[in-house]
Amino acid sequence: MTVMEATRLGREALLVTLMVGGPALIAIMVVGTVVSLFQAVTQVHEATLTFLPKLLVISLVLALASGWMARELVNFGERCFRQIPEASR
Repeated sequence: MTVMEATRLGREALLVTLMVGGPALIAIMVVGTVVSLFQAVTQVHEATLTFLPKLLVISLVLALASGWMARELVNFGERCFRQIPEASR
């Protein structure tokens, strides 16, 4: 395996990680911002107020996107395994 191939594989791994984790992270950031604004406006600073909405949103996002996430990870894994014979040359 050349340096260029290793670099390409590393870049592809990072992109797959961002694609798979991105929707959940974005949803959590949006909910966290909305809850923080609500807490700032109402001056209610309850720890459970931030935890429960985030838990519900992350559960919903993972339930809806888990099939797509699994497909992306399996496709990346298959591409990596297909390159093993070429890498050993």
